[in-house]
Amino acid sequence: MCYSAQIEASYKAFVRKYGAVLDIHEYVRIANRDLKKAREAYKVPKAVALSFVDGSSPAEQEIAAAFLRGLADQVKDEQAEIAALRERLQAAEARLASPRPTKKAADDARIAQRKIEAAERRLAGLQRLDLQPADSRLWPGQFVPVMIVQDGKRLVTPMRYRCRPAYVDEAFEKARPGLYNARLDSLETFWKPLFGHRHAVVLVNSFYERVDRDGKSTEVEFTPDDGEPMLVACLWSDWGDGDERLHSFAIITDEPPPEVRAAGHDRMIVRIQPEDLEAWLNPDPSNLKALYDLFDRRPRPYYSHRVAEEA
Repeated sequence: MCYSAQIEASYKAFVRKYGAVLDIHEYVRIANRDLKKAREAYKVPKAVALSFVDGSSPAEQEIAAAFLRGLADQVKDEQAEIAALRERLQAAEARLASPRPTKKAADDARIAQRKIEAAERRLAGLQRLDLQPADSRLWPGQFVPVMIVQDGKRLVTPMRYRCRPAYVDEAFEKARPGLYNARLDSLETFWKPLFGHRHAVVLVNSFYERVDRDGKSTEVEFTPDDGEPMLVACLWSDWGDGDERLHSFAIITDEPPPEVRAAGHDRMIVRIQPEDLEAWLNPDPSNLKALYDLFDRRPRPYYSHRVAEEA
């Protein structure tokens, strides 16, 4: 499965290169929803949030302000978490310094210290002014720019990376956390209501998988040697209405090329040729063979890999 990817976080790439129109209303809705009590469910990568900062229109500035307030709230959350963990650490250390130290106190101190270090790393990442590659990482549950066709026009709109199809309920999705990927061999079964109807693309520069290395789960980054941003085929759905409305997507995956399989992984994201973009975004549900033909014509560069921790 493709559980994470390095994406093109700015909506401007879709506007500039593919002539897409910015879905201002949906961005405003998501950005402002991030400020509400349920904002944990409306996270965006930092690079997506900051891509609006230098926008010139009032709507772009409204979106930027909302996202920046959301980032400030995350900073406060991390600071509060660190303060609580430090109190826990101090209490554990006091027990260890007592005449009768316990193993539980030692475990509590070790766990608290580990969590403090992790929270401090997250806090430093939030407070950084310069963008780094990690700020453009896509994870399941995050909202990122996705391009679709609506009313005959290309539209770049924020969608959550983990699809909740309109034909399932929230409980179904929660019981199946892997719905951020749609296997190519299941497009005419589980995904049938979307395949041939609701198509999208996301721009990806590299993708990540966890592979087994000497009995240890290791994160590996795969990057195409052609250096081109990948137009990755997706299915999307809208679920619910009103404040509960959710737009979400899944990346289509297939069998990997030999070099990806040799690196230890058995799935691969499906790319679309730039010249096939229009056909993919405007599918004919009566001619699914034409869509499979697009998959057969997908770009097939060599994918280099490296252990992500060494990047």
